[in-house]
Amino acid sequence: MQLKSLEGCRLAIGKYPSFSYNAYGGGGEATILPNQKSKLLHINFSSKAFSIPPLTSKTTKFLSLPLPPGFKIEMSMDQLKGTIDKNSGEVLLKFESNFLFSIGSILKFPKLIVKTFLTSGKVKGQLHEGEGHVLQANGSIKLVGISIIPKTGNKILDTFLGLPNEALAELQCEIK
Repeated sequence: MQLKSLEGCRLAIGKYPSFSYNAYGGGGEATILPNQKSKLLHINFSSKAFSIPPLTSKTTKFLSLPLPPGFKIEMSMDQLKGTIDKNSGEVLLKFESNFLFSIGSILKFPKLIVKTFLTSGKVKGQLHEGEGHVLQANGSIKLVGISIIPKTGNKILDTFLGLPNEALAELQCEIK
């Protein structure tokens, strides 16, 4: 089973306006784990073989403008696993990742730790809310998740992002 990330994604943190993000080309292959319930697939993606395109001026817009040249947020996925209900199309995935923000090769900030559940259902936090879409017959799906991003220990980054703070992810994907 393969997950492919698509364009039309959105990321937000705190009270800042959201980023529009073209994640086209990311993804990876899942291992389907054996289970007793035939309608529920348990899947696990390898962090070593899963790719997530970085947020750059080519992939990301903020306030309808591309990110400034040199700004880059790379993501390294630590965990992505969960279930797909074959009858309803509902998906629930546990997602853990690090986001590494840099400006050119000179400024590198500590990692932002993101832990959330990505769901095809609804999510609602104190600042954000989103609604996913169940897995369609053609493989398209929208996953949403809310996470509390903890402090990094870097006073500049923590103050700028108001950490700890709530973040929202809306991901357009294809699962086949």
